[in-house]
Amino acid sequence: MRDTASSQLPFIDLQAQRSRISDQIDAAIRRVLDHGAFIMGPEIIEVERQLAERTGAEHCLTCASGTDALILPLMAANIGPGDAVLVPSFTFTSSAEVVALRGATPVFVDVDPQTFNMDVDSLKAGLIAAEQAGLTAKAIMTVDLFGQPVDFDPIRDIADQHGLWILDDAAQAFGATYKGAPLGTIGRVTGTSFYPAKPLACYGDGGAVFTDDTELYERMKCVRVHGNGGGSAEAKYLGLTARFDSIQAAVLIEKLKIFDDECDRRNAVAQRYTKGLSDIVQTPRLIEGATSIWAQYTLVSEQRDVIVKTLAAENIPTALFYPRPLHAQAPYQGYPVSGNGLPVTEQLAAQVVSLPMHPYLEADAQTHIISAVRAALAS
Repeated sequence: MRDTASSQLPFIDLQAQRSRISDQIDAAIRRVLDHGAFIMGPEIIEVERQLAERTGAEHCLTCASGTDALILPLMAANIGPGDAVLVPSFTFTSSAEVVALRGATPVFVDVDPQTFNMDVDSLKAGLIAAEQAGLTAKAIMTVDLFGQPVDFDPIRDIADQHGLWILDDAAQAFGATYKGAPLGTIGRVTGTSFYPAKPLACYGDGGAVFTDDTELYERMKCVRVHGNGGGSAEAKYLGLTARFDSIQAAVLIEKLKIFDDECDRRNAVAQRYTKGLSDIVQTPRLIEGATSIWAQYTLVSEQRDVIVKTLAAENIPTALFYPRPLHAQAPYQGYPVSGNGLPVTEQLAAQVVSLPMHPYLEADAQTHIISAVRAALAS
């Protein structure tokens, strides 16, 4: 049992997971070392099969990072100059970065104050802003922030009305469900990340793309390897070096074996936080019919700085996602913003704080965290 009063708690405890499956991981890596197919080895085929089966997607394409999982479909769909992609501003940089790298225009929209995900009214205003800027809206990039799915039904209605397609950035939400369906087939394309801090993670960068669109999948497969798919010396399309390594795939295969159990544990941790804190601070709210993977457990409080300072004094780490919204950052300040601004995004950026969250968070440690938050808010 950890002495929570005197030692630093981990924000994410990767070593606890490592100790659980270290023998299996080491054996899986040795198998790759023995067969020597370090790039696009048999583990790639197997992990793509398992991931596709979990999501129900027709196709899964692994890639080198979560960012690649977003830019691959944009490249394959020829999104470029003059095109607009609607993107929330309250998210990680890569969501807008990939749009700008294609020469297209991210149009920033606001989020819901309870779920932190894309706001439908702001999305509608963003489409007007794109039109006023002389852009052709092509896609909506939804972001399943902190592990909870976007409320897709109203967004799909808007997409259908305007002839747009949905690219779902599920980098933080692989394993979550919406109305009984796992993320992976709700949009035209879903991208996710296996960065080490993610709920399902490898030991480096990695990602995957899911789609039922066979034509788009074949193009993405080519783009993933220099535009030729690795099968010829002649490029068919402009491409990348975006392959997933065999060792990372081997790691992921072993982690998939315990993933369901870890999801259950994360949910139990989230429930304990909510039970202990919901009477004194805004805790996360799940939309009806959704499950979260709880990539982060995030509070909203005007006393955020007090919470951070109080917990730090108790050797409890916290994290701030995201203190400076994308539309306020230097590379993105010239891009269109929905309506009269993004007030909810700016409020959340100043008030959210995330608490330690991982499947191996012990009950006594969590009680210590909850007590520290309550003490901070009582001061």
